[in-house]
Amino acid sequence: MSSSPVALSISQLTKTYPSGLEALKRIDLQIHKGEIFALLGPNGAGKTTLISIVCGIVNASSGVVHVDGADIRHNFRAARSKIGLVPQELSTDAFESVWDTVSFSRGLFGRPRNPAYLEKLLRDLALWDKRNEKIMALSGGMKRRVLIAKALSHEPEILFLDEPTAGVDVTLRRDMWTLVRSLRTRGVTIILTTHYIQEAEEMADRIGVINKGELILVEDKAVLMKKLGQRQLTLKLQAPLDSLPDELAQWPLTLHDNGHQLQYEIHAGAEDTGIPELLAQLAQHGIAFTDLSTAESSLEDIFVRLVTSTNTSESAGQKS
Repeated sequence: MSSSPVALSISQLTKTYPSGLEALKRIDLQIHKGEIFALLGPNGAGKTTLISIVCGIVNASSGVVHVDGADIRHNFRAARSKIGLVPQELSTDAFESVWDTVSFSRGLFGRPRNPAYLEKLLRDLALWDKRNEKIMALSGGMKRRVLIAKALSHEPEILFLDEPTAGVDVTLRRDMWTLVRSLRTRGVTIILTTHYIQEAEEMADRIGVINKGELILVEDKAVLMKKLGQRQLTLKLQAPLDSLPDELAQWPLTLHDNGHQLQYEIHAGAEDTGIPELLAQLAQHGIAFTDLSTAESSLEDIFVRLVTSTNTSESAGQKS
């Protein structure tokens, strides 16, 4: 993916509000054409601020943003025409019909009329039968589909999805990801923020984690899972233990379920798991088990660990 041309380049981007809040702290990021990039972070981390600056909705305090080579500040029209944005909040022109509002959005970006493209778009989003209905009469899920249609109406090269599946039904979620995959095959760059981390795990090529305005990590998903993932071996003990023998202190072992379970942590990238040696040690100490199971960390586990560790480090730094 790194050999692909750069679709979006962000350099030394900051945003400080009049209140003194530093929403973004020197963000550097490059996103390549045709990739799906997931930006993860807790509420208030700076995700929406970052998207708003790239889309020209909010002005940065400093830094530079290039969209396919066009500077968002000095060449706004050219840069913005390449971007589609599906915002987090439902804000639609309630008295217009679906067809009119999607057609109008296309015209806003100076694109020529193309009824065939808009028809296909509405059919892909299960909106064709609703094309003549006023938006105010639609359900919340259908209004969300209209927002997606508006964002794609001018055939953008980069699509931002800001919490796109928050509060939507399973059908819309499935349809949306089918559409995202088809856009990606056509070379569209997708940047999404989501609280449904399993979606990022399934869809994204790369993951970025932002916390308190700082981009703390950007990594290929597969590399991230291998580098920061954990595997757990869980043994159901034949007899509960009050504590572990001192001879096992060097092993990453913890007791759970009132001493009925023993959990062994293994780094996901480790070639030598040490499991045979551990089992031999347990047998040597007369610790028998009736069942065992293994599990691997999800992206959500990794995300929580990263954010927790950075918050802990920051707290420690403030105290010192």
